[in-house]
Amino acid sequence: MISLLSALEEERQKLNEIGRESLEQGAPLFQNSALQAQSKKVDLLIVQLYRRVGIKQQSS
Repeated sequence: MISLLSALEEERQKLNEIGRESLEQGAPLFQNSALQAQSKKVDLLIVQLYRRVGIKQQSS
């Protein structure tokens, strides 16, 4: 699970960088396809994390 948390943190940092660059350029965030793709990666990692935590809690 630690590797999943590390991956999530890394992908969140990338998302923040893309968002920051988009804002600096004055581009709306919802129109930035790179930001949307990165956001989806982060969302999928969060879902994986919650599933793993849920599975561990159910088996306890």
